[in-house]
Amino acid sequence: MQKAIKPEPAPAILEPIKDPELLASNMLRYWEESSKVLSGVMDKVGPFAPTPEMNEAARAFGEVAQHWMTEPHRFAAAQQQLAGEFVDLWTRTLTRQFGQETQPLAKPDPGDNRFKDAEWSSNPYFDYWKQAYLLTSRWSEKLVAGTEGIDERTRQKAGFYLRQLTSAASPSNFPLTNPEVLRETIATSGENLVHGMTQLANDLERPGDELKISQTDTGAFEVGRNLGTAPGKVVFQDDIIQLIQYAPATPEVHRVPLLIVPPWINKFYILDLTAQKSFVRWLVGQGYTVFLISWVNPDERHAGKTFESYMREGILAAADAVSRATDTRQINVLGYCVGGTLLGTTLAWLAARGEDRFRSATFLAAQVDFTKAGDLLVFIDDKQLTALEGTMAAEHGVLPGGKMATTFNMLRPRDLIWPYIVNNYLLGKKPLPFDLLFWNQDSTRMTGANHAFYLRKFYQENALAKGELDFAGQRLDLSKVTLPIYELATKEDHIAPAKSVYIGARLFGGPVQYVMAGSGHIAGVVNPPEKGKYQYWTNEALPPTHEDWLEGVTEHPGSWWPHWGRWLGMQSDGMVPARTPGEGLTVIEDAPGSFVRVKS
Repeated sequence: MQKAIKPEPAPAILEPIKDPELLASNMLRYWEESSKVLSGVMDKVGPFAPTPEMNEAARAFGEVAQHWMTEPHRFAAAQQQLAGEFVDLWTRTLTRQFGQETQPLAKPDPGDNRFKDAEWSSNPYFDYWKQAYLLTSRWSEKLVAGTEGIDERTRQKAGFYLRQLTSAASPSNFPLTNPEVLRETIATSGENLVHGMTQLANDLERPGDELKISQTDTGAFEVGRNLGTAPGKVVFQDDIIQLIQYAPATPEVHRVPLLIVPPWINKFYILDLTAQKSFVRWLVGQGYTVFLISWVNPDERHAGKTFESYMREGILAAADAVSRATDTRQINVLGYCVGGTLLGTTLAWLAARGEDRFRSATFLAAQVDFTKAGDLLVFIDDKQLTALEGTMAAEHGVLPGGKMATTFNMLRPRDLIWPYIVNNYLLGKKPLPFDLLFWNQDSTRMTGANHAFYLRKFYQENALAKGELDFAGQRLDLSKVTLPIYELATKEDHIAPAKSVYIGARLFGGPVQYVMAGSGHIAGVVNPPEKGKYQYWTNEALPPTHEDWLEGVTEHPGSWWPHWGRWLGMQSDGMVPARTPGEGLTVIEDAPGSFVRVKS
């Protein structure tokens, strides 16, 4: 039985407009600025032409539609179900309007911040738009997931591009259906929209052919001032790396040093963010001698640098320098993300040659098997790779820095694109300072030769995992890699999914400690113990599937760092007096060095 309640008070957005004349004037300014922005966009992008992504989306949606048309009775039943839900929703909305309590037909998922404003639930108007959107988007996602007769790659593509559309279509993205935007518009007499349009115009003027949406206050941060500030020296340099040796923080250090290989897709200081979040500072505080590669931000001079170049002039050159600096033949090594893929390839190459340069290896959110590589596989086929190679050739042999940043943002458009469009362009606010998002926007270029090899040989062919990769004169076999390995995956990773990392972990031939941390590709890795956030799971066994592994896990609260630190200590052969950066090498400049400061 429905419970009678008092009629709800008038929503805040219906408060009288304080200055109708000023609101009208600002709306006129808004439309004038909008016209200028649209004209500027047309001048910048030229005549409309479908992009490769648009063509892929159309093809995937076309295949889904074609299969549903062969089963009209199923499609009609699906449509009837959606229509019935809308009738039910409309009935419940009318019931609320007459002052009676109803239960919502659709609720946002936990953590969906688009609808956190109280009026999305308290005001029947906004509640209707919210629920209508949730019903429609979930219905369409189920339709794609339930399509019979299509291959899984097409289903994955259709689902990915559908998420782009449904994220864009959220009522939170439009002024008339977003309560916060409407309140701000009335409170400021439309100044928020005018200011937002000005910010959009400024973002469109930034270099490049893509809109670069500001995610943070970039003026609040500077590498070397409040990011990447762990004390150390650049002690080696070649065409593609600077090698940083960090100053010790303890009188004694572990005898075996650690070399960190970060991804070249972004800059290394994600591992030395602020002082409170610095993985590097934590490591030196635990008594480790830490060396870290800072990759060059390549330009046309580096266009011919290949994946093999990154191995020889990157990992191997750095390892030689570390051994000279510390007088140790074997060192510990850590690879993060694509740096881990390069590390796995290097270990297999060394194993094929019978060399044992490293004592142990750690992989952080890194893949060596790509069969379950997630939504990035959407972009991997001959047509799209050929188009990308053409783009890199036109850009003098490098991939512009913003391309990969945009791709990664598309993996989570609800969180990494649309909230900033609403904040910056509709609410007219400047984004808040956030160190992680500053790093995310500080993108790097990539050499075409390296990137094309990486995408084709790893993502498309999965040649390393299959034992079919001929590389630098050797046929590679991961089972010949027998040194101790610590493999970290993160539970909500959209770039290196935990299942994908697990499949790769089982390909190595030696002892592997596989651990899964909470959160995602960045927050799950950069998780200082002092924060007490998230958790991690362990299981000493490596059964055939990730699902089997999960059945036997033990959950531990907090950061995985101490667990790994204990493991690394067992690979590090006791203690020796602390080492001064530059011993056995030449000090070139202070950390964080000059390579990391180069902007794209």
